[in-house]
Amino acid sequence: MVRRTEAARQLGGFVREHRTDGGRRLRQAGLLLTLGAAGMAFGVPVAVASIGTTRGAPNLAGLLLAVGLLGSGLGIWRLVQAFRTREQCFDVHERGLTHRVAGTARLIPWEDIARVGARGDDGRPLAEARGMGFTCDIRLHSGGRIRLDTFTEDARQLALVIHRAVHLGQFPQGRGRR
Repeated sequence: MVRRTEAARQLGGFVREHRTDGGRRLRQAGLLLTLGAAGMAFGVPVAVASIGTTRGAPNLAGLLLAVGLLGSGLGIWRLVQAFRTREQCFDVHERGLTHRVAGTARLIPWEDIARVGARGDDGRPLAEARGMGFTCDIRLHSGGRIRLDTFTEDARQLALVIHRAVHLGQFPQGRGRR
């Protein structure tokens, strides 16, 4: 693991830390998986009971099964995302950032970032609560990609700092600088 002092030697003074709330991702995964399990638990018996009928039961079964499948799928997706980004944190330095995930750290100088693309203000209901109100894709010259969203503390501010450094040459100032 790269320590902050080592990162500071390579990337300049430390500016700010932005942690990702992995616990919130896990809670969402649990909620979605519970919803999916409930939809399936009620949907399968209703579907079996509705065999041979054309009244409202097949529609109800379809709705319950759809909720079950959608909830399960989204829950698994969020669970995988929580696992892949556990303990994620972004440390901003004067000449780049450190991307830490699950005990590993990657030093990324500003010049290694090819593009910063942010999308915000998703108008869908509860988008912010789901972590989808704001997203930022960071593309590296090496072909790698880092994504941050509203699960990351002050994600909009972090994206703005990265954009300014990469595209405008406005580098953040570390502690102790005037």
